[in-house]
Amino acid sequence: MKLDNRVRELRARFRMSQTELAEAIDVSRQTISLIERGDYSPSVVLALKMAKLFKEPVEFIFILNDEEEELQ
Repeated sequence: MKLDNRVRELRARFRMSQTELAEAIDVSRQTISLIERGDYSPSVVLALKMAKLFKEPVEFIFILNDEEEELQ
């Protein structure tokens, strides 16, 4: 299974840089970059911080995709 996300889309909507988002949720800019690229799965705490900041449910920001379903 693959974890997709809308972090970049939400950052753009809120007109935030990676650095600004990172500072707001107390992580490094590199962490935000890794999450956006799909190279890092955030902790539950980090996902909840983003959800609170963006005023969106966690399930809207992070989507668990079954790759087999995508192929059909």
